[in-house]
Amino acid sequence: MSDRHLHIVSFDVPWPANYGGVIDVFYKVKALHDIGVRVHLHCFEYGRGQALELGQVCDTVHYYERHTGKHQLLNSLPYVVVSRRSDELVARLMEDKHPILFEGLHSCHHLGDARLVGRRRLVRTHNVEHDYYEALARAERGAFKRTYFVNEAKKLKKFEPVLSEAHWILAISPNDQRYFNLHFKRVKHIPAFHPHERVDVRAGLGDYCLYHGALGVPENDQAALWLVREVFKGLPVPLVIAGSGASSELKAAVARANNVKLRENIPTAEIQELIRNAQVNVLPTFQATGIKLKLLLCLFNGRHVVCNTPMVEGTGLEGLCHVHDDPKGMRESILSCMGKPANGQALEERARVLEERFSNRRNAERILGLIG
Repeated sequence: MSDRHLHIVSFDVPWPANYGGVIDVFYKVKALHDIGVRVHLHCFEYGRGQALELGQVCDTVHYYERHTGKHQLLNSLPYVVVSRRSDELVARLMEDKHPILFEGLHSCHHLGDARLVGRRRLVRTHNVEHDYYEALARAERGAFKRTYFVNEAKKLKKFEPVLSEAHWILAISPNDQRYFNLHFKRVKHIPAFHPHERVDVRAGLGDYCLYHGALGVPENDQAALWLVREVFKGLPVPLVIAGSGASSELKAAVARANNVKLRENIPTAEIQELIRNAQVNVLPTFQATGIKLKLLLCLFNGRHVVCNTPMVEGTGLEGLCHVHDDPKGMRESILSCMGKPANGQALEERARVLEERFSNRRNAERILGLIG
């Protein structure tokens, strides 16, 4: 058994690994475990429950209550940060001298805690958080939530200098690395962790396009609406939209479209099958932050990917996708891809780039080299 130990403080319970942030956390934990690191996982639990599966890849797993009362909104610290404070967590971290990896700015309430001075501390940044919350505010239609996102963005920007307490900042994308390099001294790009070891694309042709995402997130609902209204309107190609939390506006738009179906609240395994069987995974976004884990999922397992610039900008994956920013270009690209198998040189290049840059094992070894 290895004597290399690492505490990981997670903003959420990372199992099931069924949305962007926790996918990165879970597969990072698993990759570190696979190279012999003894992981001590600390999770803030607020609805996902405890997960026995985490015991298979962690030496210890601890859960902490997230303090989600609305009175936290009055605090000068960001709500997503102050709601994840725990003296119990700090007491447990102080029981040894092992390095600590904080997952996201959300989990950094105790990053600068005087009780942890002298400990090796790393932070995995999942986004430039104030940019992300500003984008959420722009996409949000409700006045209360929009005001919350605006205020949270301001607080997150003010709180961000706490990252100077970290020995290393592990940026999830090259774009984010460039941003953090402007403000902090020790920044590394460690690509997103994910469930795939190799590119595995089905032969043959699919007969539909797919958009998938957590539709309860305003950005994703907005992207789905844009596809229904601007791209697939009158297009002789079926579109499946998969996710949960669709707005009434999106449901109404789908009901009026004769070539669009909405698949809500379906299991992760079913979404993965939809990705593999689709001829084109269509992935627009209006928010160029971090890296979208669903882009990786579609590139590793899907046939063609048609997206817009914000989805791939600064990721280094631009050359693996068909990139268009206007509905006309996207429509033409979709029609072109519908009769074209995903194979040959383009697929070989995809495999080369993804399997080299997004090797979970290699990136876990890079983290191991930074924890001292």
